[in-house]
Amino acid sequence: MERSEPQQIKKNYSLLAKLLHWSFVLIFAYGIYKQVSDVRQLENVSFLRSEIIFALVFLAFLVFRFLYMFKTQSTSLPDNTPKFQKLASKVVHLSMYIGLSGIALSGLLIGYFFSWGIKDNLIMEITIGLHEVFVFITYWLISLHVTAAIYHRLRQDNVWSSMVPFLKEKDK
Repeated sequence: MERSEPQQIKKNYSLLAKLLHWSFVLIFAYGIYKQVSDVRQLENVSFLRSEIIFALVFLAFLVFRFLYMFKTQSTSLPDNTPKFQKLASKVVHLSMYIGLSGIALSGLLIGYFFSWGIKDNLIMEITIGLHEVFVFITYWLISLHVTAAIYHRLRQDNVWSSMVPFLKEKDK
């Protein structure tokens, strides 16, 4: 792949932005690792409580990260990036926030219903289905995000290096 045209190198994301990004990757990976494989696991009250606490922390962290990034950071995409790519980047990022929030909120709803004895009915099935849809969509969006990061690494346009702490591009 060809290197992009010379351009002004955009400033990297702040240290806090990078810490939030990579911390969130770890938190999300932990959430995948510890995921509930059977809703009946929630019958254990301490397990249910730990799932609720995890979902609330996850959601609070996500909201903080969104607000911080929205208020203090700007894109590292080069100025000459096509408008469609800039729009696609915004849509994917915003959609990831929505999908991740949807995972946490639908998980909390599952826990809420379960704690009230709503276990085997249409409402629970719909909520679990919604949760699974959010998970599927989020996996798909994360795949797009990682693919785009690799694309920018191959282009050597400094987008990769603005957030990723390894395989840094050399300044042009």
